[in-house]
Amino acid sequence: MAIEITIPRLGWSMDEGVFGEWLKADGEFVKADEPVFTLESEKSLQEVESVDEGYLSIIPGGPDEGDTVTVGTLVAFLLAEGEKAPHAKVGSAVLEEPATVRTVDAEVPVSTSANPKPSIASARKSRGTPSVSPRAARLAAQLGVDCTILKGSGSTGRIRECDVKAAATDGRKASADPQQRSTGTVRKVIAERMMATVKSTALVTLTIRVDATNLVALRKQYKSGQRELVPAYHDIIAKLVASSLKSHPMMNSQWTDSGIVDPRGIHIGLAVETAAGLLVPVIRDVDQLSLSELAEKSRSLIDRARQRQCSAEELSGGTFSITNLGGYGVEFFTPILNSPQTAILGLGAIRREAVVLEDDRIVPQDRLPLSLTFDHRVVDGAPAAAFLRSLAVSIENPGPALIG
Repeated sequence: MAIEITIPRLGWSMDEGVFGEWLKADGEFVKADEPVFTLESEKSLQEVESVDEGYLSIIPGGPDEGDTVTVGTLVAFLLAEGEKAPHAKVGSAVLEEPATVRTVDAEVPVSTSANPKPSIASARKSRGTPSVSPRAARLAAQLGVDCTILKGSGSTGRIRECDVKAAATDGRKASADPQQRSTGTVRKVIAERMMATVKSTALVTLTIRVDATNLVALRKQYKSGQRELVPAYHDIIAKLVASSLKSHPMMNSQWTDSGIVDPRGIHIGLAVETAAGLLVPVIRDVDQLSLSELAEKSRSLIDRARQRQCSAEELSGGTFSITNLGGYGVEFFTPILNSPQTAILGLGAIRREAVVLEDDRIVPQDRLPLSLTFDHRVVDGAPAAAFLRSLAVSIENPGPALIG
């Protein structure tokens, strides 16, 4: 009996994705757990594995590299030996997604044809182009190396990472940047989600300037303490945000079609600028992590986000977000919500300023600008301001919240 292969849903908000490439040729035998094709969701690229076995039969007119495909669309069958594929309409979708595929993290694939027919894998096979290992593909994408002109050193002619490094040293670069198309895809998704958020939410932004003198002093202590990993400002503030969210749970809630829901956990997303666009990897259960654990997780997630190695799961499920433009000298700005979250906190540049106290003394202070955007459908102005003030108090005296 023919087994259907459809486009899987890689994230809770995914309705469509961009097809990467066929990793198996039409008619090739596929074992369980073997990757069949790559698929780019909103902000991550993953390999789709088969959980069954059989001979791959790509439907006529099946998707090619760069095609937009809808979740649930039928793209191929797995057949027994000698079995014929049933008639399938191009681009047809099934009502339920069968459990015939699963996804794993994938590296950025290297394009080998501008117009593959009927698929990239079969085009490679017809030209005699060897396969490319995932690590080699990722490195080739980063260095701009054209794998179609390389000779692989693998046992079957497979192109390995060392082959790509050698090609980069020799100057055998691709004529076009293979990341450019991927960057455009991410930019398009970012634009669509931002516009959807603006149209469907009631955005309000509150700003405040906080005394961050103790915060700056605390981080200097960490830096002078011979630590292998020094927490960044966003790590410390994420812990303080988690503490304040416990006292103001509505700021951690989410708006859904069925009403306001409590996501049962404090999962904070950190906005990361990458070559492909803005990504927001999520650190889960921040309130349950020590500061050192949080710093380690955030460093790993940020590094992998910049290399486009985060899974769809790592880029979803956030309940609150933090974005930092302080490194660019920006003070106040208007962060845009990451729906369905209720709030996002913007961090500005810390500046040393002269401040007049209530007793008219003038003292130097490190001042941190904060910009809080929230969904007024979920929270009114006063509760949002109370949360922001609670966070400000924690930043002014961070010790108790970090210890607790």
